[in-house]
Amino acid sequence: MPGRLAFQPVTKASVKDFEALFGARGSPSYCWCMVWRATTEELKDSKGPARKQQMLGRIADGVPVGLLGYEDGEPEAWVSVAPRDTFRGLGGPDAAEGESIWSLTCMFVPRKQRGEGLGRELVAAAIAHARKHKADILEAYPVAPGSPSYRHMGFVPLFEDFGFVEVARAGTRRHVMRLTLS
Repeated sequence: MPGRLAFQPVTKASVKDFEALFGARGSPSYCWCMVWRATTEELKDSKGPARKQQMLGRIADGVPVGLLGYEDGEPEAWVSVAPRDTFRGLGGPDAAEGESIWSLTCMFVPRKQRGEGLGRELVAAAIAHARKHKADILEAYPVAPGSPSYRHMGFVPLFEDFGFVEVARAGTRRHVMRLTLS
């Protein structure tokens, strides 16, 4: 059954839509989805404006960062999904030689649309996108539903519903879960 959202990767062509979604009231404009991407040097200036420029630089350079979910032509949701080697400090087992691992690190839906099942659409789109790019594994880092933090990474039961299996823990809250795609 088709979902509400149509998904497109964030590229130079869609960067204005990405900026509009992240710049809207209630959005994660304090982080610009750079928490797990920032290099040691970039961490020296981790305020919102600097993070925005860091992310826009990646997009301008053609680095995969994620997908925008559109409804009626408007950007309404975000899922961070990209090759794991474009992130740092996520935890989880090392890749086997020749193995391509992609990571789903963040999801965002405006508050007014939460609880409408869009998280399922975001995960499904991330899976399809990773498959399209020949990933062997999609890794995610969700938390238990009662967790007080890292909720933007999703909840364990959602990923279990898609067949993800826990392979490790990262810290006290994040579960490292994998879905084999190949």
